[in-house]
Amino acid sequence: MTAEKRIRVAVIGHTGRGDYGHGLDTVWLDLPECQVVAVADADEPGRTEAARRLGNVTAYASYEQMLDKEQPFAVTIATRWLDQHHAMITAAAARGIHIYLEKPFCRTLQEADDIVRLCEEKKVKIAIAYQTRYSPTLRVLRAIVEDGTIGDVLELRGRGKEDRRGGGEDLFVLGGHLFNLMHHFSGEPRWCFAETMQSGERVQRKHVTEGAEGLGPLAADSVDAMFGMHDGATGFFASHRNTKAPEGSRFGLQILGTRGMISFGTGYLPEAYLLSDPQWSPGRSGAKWQKVSSQGIDRPEPLAGQGSHHANVAACRDLLSAATDDRQPEASMYDARLVHEMIAAIFESHRLQGPTTFPLKTRANPLTLL
Repeated sequence: MTAEKRIRVAVIGHTGRGDYGHGLDTVWLDLPECQVVAVADADEPGRTEAARRLGNVTAYASYEQMLDKEQPFAVTIATRWLDQHHAMITAAAARGIHIYLEKPFCRTLQEADDIVRLCEEKKVKIAIAYQTRYSPTLRVLRAIVEDGTIGDVLELRGRGKEDRRGGGEDLFVLGGHLFNLMHHFSGEPRWCFAETMQSGERVQRKHVTEGAEGLGPLAADSVDAMFGMHDGATGFFASHRNTKAPEGSRFGLQILGTRGMISFGTGYLPEAYLLSDPQWSPGRSGAKWQKVSSQGIDRPEPLAGQGSHHANVAACRDLLSAATDDRQPEASMYDARLVHEMIAAIFESHRLQGPTTFPLKTRANPLTLL
């Protein structure tokens, strides 16, 4: 394509305050139909390096100035830090610019509602960097569930990475991937029942502090939650600080059915396995785990070596297609808002000391209401 016909794209980052996520800036360089025209970064050394990395594009200290002058069709908001997301998203959406966004979405449901309203008004599409949603392996796993191989789904079990961030930070930063997958397989949640703890006590106002990376008010070094899902299954999530297994991570999702279970991680080509065993116990039944690839059960993986960059490419192409066809991207702002609602529901259930239902009436951060 000639430069005049290529799709104009810009990038927003902030070196030292969320940086550029998992390759969310450079992904556009592998889409020949697109041209990166500019980058905005309030940090001068980071801005210079980002401009060089993106092909010596025009660099701006102000993202508002960049959006006004360059008028891109789409923009990547690559920063992880949430204290900036609402302002960056609304600046782009108000100008009718479509967005590829690093997760998490934003700090509160109030912010999420505000973003959704503005994007609906301006007909702006947001694709969220839940890379697993673009995995060809995920499509195979979805087919395994839908064709009844594991029977009726009874439970979905997820745990965070449970490292030094275990508890509230793990829930916010990494749990969102698992909630998005729970929603993908079992529909929207109907209720949540949860408890959060800090240093052996139920979380109270005294435990609430400002979370890392602009997360806002946060607490808990252990989180235990259950959800009643739309399809009748029960979803479980837990994260306890510094309980990560030394030989590897438990981070991922298990889907347990009446005839067997699947277990998989996250990413573009997650490790995934099928156990055709209604007891869910190969030690008792003698059943064997079968590896699942993007080609099916016990089939070799032809895409070995591909990773998050390939997921980002797929997500950006899907965003451009969604903008053209006036549909929602595979991982949309509505998905991201629901993920945040599941996170908020955990703290709201804790605050109420009982179950809470969806949609949440409380749109503020429940920890600020303790």
